[in-house]
Amino acid sequence: MNENSVSRENLVLQIDSQKIIKCELKRHLSPKTVGKIMRSLPIQGNAHFLGKSIVYFETSIDSGIERSKKEFKKGDIAFLPIGKLICFFHSDVKVGKEMTSIGRMIDNVDDLSTVTSGSELKFYCDAGT
Repeated sequence: MNENSVSRENLVLQIDSQKIIKCELKRHLSPKTVGKIMRSLPIQGNAHFLGKSIVYFETSIDSGIERSKKEFKKGDIAFLPIGKLICFFHSDVKVGKEMTSIGRMIDNVDDLSTVTSGSELKFYCDAGT
């Protein structure tokens, strides 16, 4: 699969208008959820934490579970229908709630550790692709 595949969507997670993390959403993981996210872009919100491994922000996206998972790796991106949350994982973790895997952060993943509660997060299409 080439990098310009219709199955992959290149996005940017911007932290406080300062840090940029390139991300990739994968339609084959969860076609309905990824489609709804893509139609809602740009999305922004304030950062919150689930434990020490997950940074998330709230959205207005209404989507159910697709191919649920409870184990995630550093760099994964998931959607949690309860709360309509987009979650970013900065370490490997097993979670208590089922989530829909939607993609991965593909560079600068360690910049996620600079996020503090209330940081402004913006998720949008990568115009450079």
